[in-house]
Amino acid sequence: MPDMDHPKVQRVLADLRAGGADEERIGRLQVLPDAVRTAAAAAAALGVEVGAIANSLVFAADGEPLLVLTSGAHRVDTATVAALVGAEVVRRGTPEFVTAATGQAIGGVAPVGHPAPVRTLVDVALRHYPEVWAAGGIAHAVFPTTFDELVAVTGGTPATVG
Repeated sequence: MPDMDHPKVQRVLADLRAGGADEERIGRLQVLPDAVRTAAAAAAALGVEVGAIANSLVFAADGEPLLVLTSGAHRVDTATVAALVGAEVVRRGTPEFVTAATGQAIGGVAPVGHPAPVRTLVDVALRHYPEVWAAGGIAHAVFPTTFDELVAVTGGTPATVG
């Protein structure tokens, strides 16, 4: 099982600290015994509602990476997202595209810890949960955060995405 010393986890932790995330929440990052590649799996492992999982979905918006942090309770509407970002075409990123944009594999993509900043939308549905959980850079790692903190650490734009 990967551990807290994994370089991708360490990069996420460093970016959270650099972004001013709450140190107590950062300290609650967990490396789970099993991979949690879906919102449902993460919610079950953590004992929280699926809506409290911040899915990190990477899209190609006119070929440029776009990270959408969405509640695990619903789907992203790509036409809505295209209109929000002024793109003609928004498509789910291929595994290769996601890894190139974030340095992380699908199922473990964190909101931060990427080689370069990625334009980010943060689903306003996450605002309904006092605490949300996001991936920590690998499929076994998760950390707690808040809607406001996600917006702050990612430089993201709050949006209705679904």
